[in-house]
Amino acid sequence: MGMKIERESLKSFGFHGLEIRDYTAGREGSSSMAEVTVPAGARHARAWSKRSDKYYYVIDGKLSFIVDNQILNLSSGDVCIIHQGTRFSYENQTGEIAKLLIVHTPSFELAEEIFEE
Repeated sequence: MGMKIERESLKSFGFHGLEIRDYTAGREGSSSMAEVTVPAGARHARAWSKRSDKYYYVIDGKLSFIVDNQILNLSSGDVCIIHQGTRFSYENQTGEIAKLLIVHTPSFELAEEIFEE
């Protein structure tokens, strides 16, 4: 079975200073996908997942990820893979908006995410 999900049909919501469009909300599946807009100077708090591996693809801009205390600087077209149980955060240290596509596998469940800050 195939499915088309149009970006314009999705409502964005704010989450700790980030803007998120969830492409898979309310749909059953073994993975989930969302677009994240990261404003200039915004950051994702240090966190880890009890459930999912995460694949962050940088659509546009530059972001600095801290993964288990290692700094990874990513630009458009780069991918950062965060395995389940790995502590991470990321930040937009530029003066420009950055955009990410994130895939969780298995699918995202907020109750399984641990935020440390």
